[in-house]
Amino acid sequence: MILINKKGHTKFNSTKMKSKLLLSVLLAFIGLSAFAQEQKIVLDESKKLGAATKSEMFTLQCLGELNTPTADLKWKPILTNKCISFEPKSPNYELIEQIKTEKLRLKQEQINLRKVNTPETTAQIVTPVLGANWLGNVNSGSSPMDNNIAISDGGIIVSVANTTIEIDDVTGNLLYYNDISTFFNDPSISNACDPVVLYDVTADRFIFFFQECSGNSANSYLCICFSKTNNPATGGWWKYKVTGNPLNDNSWFDYPKMSISNNELYITGNLFTNSSNFNQAILYQIQKAAGYSGGNLSWQYWNNIAGSPFTLCPLSHGQTSYGPGCYLVATTAGGGSTVQLYDLTDDMTASNEQLNYYSISTTAYSPAADAGQLGTTCLLDNGDCRMLSGFYLNGIVHFVFHSDIGNGWNGINYNRLTLSTSTNQSSVFGLSGTYDYSYPSLASYATTISDKSVMIGFGRSSSAIYPEVRVVNCDDAMNWSPSTLVKSSSTFVGNNSQIDERWGDYTGTVRKHNSSNPAVWMNGMYGNSSNSWNTWIAEIYDNSTTGMIENMSANSLSVFPNPVVETFSVEFTLTESANLEIGIFDISGKMVKELYKGKGLQGDNFFSFNKANLPAGTYFLIINNNSKTIKNEKIIIAN
Repeated sequence: MILINKKGHTKFNSTKMKSKLLLSVLLAFIGLSAFAQEQKIVLDESKKLGAATKSEMFTLQCLGELNTPTADLKWKPILTNKCISFEPKSPNYELIEQIKTEKLRLKQEQINLRKVNTPETTAQIVTPVLGANWLGNVNSGSSPMDNNIAISDGGIIVSVANTTIEIDDVTGNLLYYNDISTFFNDPSISNACDPVVLYDVTADRFIFFFQECSGNSANSYLCICFSKTNNPATGGWWKYKVTGNPLNDNSWFDYPKMSISNNELYITGNLFTNSSNFNQAILYQIQKAAGYSGGNLSWQYWNNIAGSPFTLCPLSHGQTSYGPGCYLVATTAGGGSTVQLYDLTDDMTASNEQLNYYSISTTAYSPAADAGQLGTTCLLDNGDCRMLSGFYLNGIVHFVFHSDIGNGWNGINYNRLTLSTSTNQSSVFGLSGTYDYSYPSLASYATTISDKSVMIGFGRSSSAIYPEVRVVNCDDAMNWSPSTLVKSSSTFVGNNSQIDERWGDYTGTVRKHNSSNPAVWMNGMYGNSSNSWNTWIAEIYDNSTTGMIENMSANSLSVFPNPVVETFSVEFTLTESANLEIGIFDISGKMVKELYKGKGLQGDNFFSFNKANLPAGTYFLIINNNSKTIKNEKIIIAN
């Protein structure tokens, strides 16, 4: 039988459920037989500084199948709640802001004295090369985009951002597109945000995560989707939902990170009070095998984590899989000279697993000032020094964040933590005095586990340029390449005020696991002509190899992107939810295209569609509620 414990979670407490658990483990073993699992290194527990509290084990029931139809792939009409962007406070938030303000003054002094831009310092001949690339998730009223990406061995790409999910193939053909709340189809979820996606190479499946972003404990949820096949555009998903207030202490969940081991899924985040003050970090440990077949998931969580980490990053394997358990890392948001290393010693089935904490010395780091943009006084928020991205490979933890590289300028801070010796090697990349390099993410760029090379995607900006998406290689010997432009902005982003514009919080960079030559795919944020963010999807290889598209026959290629997209957007406010009809009309009043028919949400709404399908002429976008027009926007399409 299944018992409900005092906190309202379903408790794992039956012989029947244990039998299902055993079956899931057996199925996982069969599915993983073709892959080599790297065993974790056993750390010296005499050096541990503390541990964490483990909850009891619970069962998460599947909520059913997700086969939500795609939005029109040609017109891409999307209606969402306009996301009001705010960021809950990190520990020592006021002190961090004081540091950044002082560094901004120093930075401005250096800008005033600058006469010549110096080139990046590099020590290798490998240069990242841009392969296939196209427009990804378009803006749906949110800032930042919080974009992320995953690619399968079969070349299916899942790209997510606030607040949309799209699925493409490697030639840029759009296979699926929808807003995330419509996709998940749950009345309790109206403010979907912070999406994360990964590809499980051992299972040949995707896992997609997002959270409900109401910012209060009464409606805080983690939403998890497991793809039913290796192509979720046609195969669909299984959906699950777990509380974001597991301690039942009026906290809500934010800033998610996600990884997998051979047998388990790990989701970390920061818990905040309803007044948006930091409470503590939390780790969800979830058995994953049953998720791919719609079964019930066994899970537990860890809290009271020693070292009081903020933004704890769990690590997947850089190339295949590892375990049991996983490693996690954290840095100090306000700067420091140590890295927090955590070892989840075993899978849930062990029953004696622990979450042990170690402190590793590293080169001192601190936050940088915010970044400038060309053509505006609106700064881009560089955030702080919290952990951004990492993976584990061959005894080494690779991780990256950004920090001050001199005089208040932000740069990439890349690290290799050798577990056997508990030593960390760090190297920074950037151009103090010229540009800010921000929000990096990394992926293994190698075909053997002994090669430590990585590709790192990031954003770059300054008062001399519009924001850019770029990529850089760091080789086995930790030598840096020149960085390569992936996508430049057509203008600045923001409202041309003194208020900072959100930037980041992520750049997605992932390895294409079965490429014969190393290859990664990424998506990053760039500014569109409407002074807001879009994302750009790109394949990255290097100048000694060729990309996936170059290796395909000319007849199999399509124009990027497919279809061509030029977004038109409009905002409107509803005092209550209402039935809406949204259509395009020509100057004679004839309907050209019905774009949307369904519910509008109470509050601020954001509607967008692809106007590139309209011939030259004058049109009207009309939004009706029960034959009453609530919005009439003129659109002129030039030749």
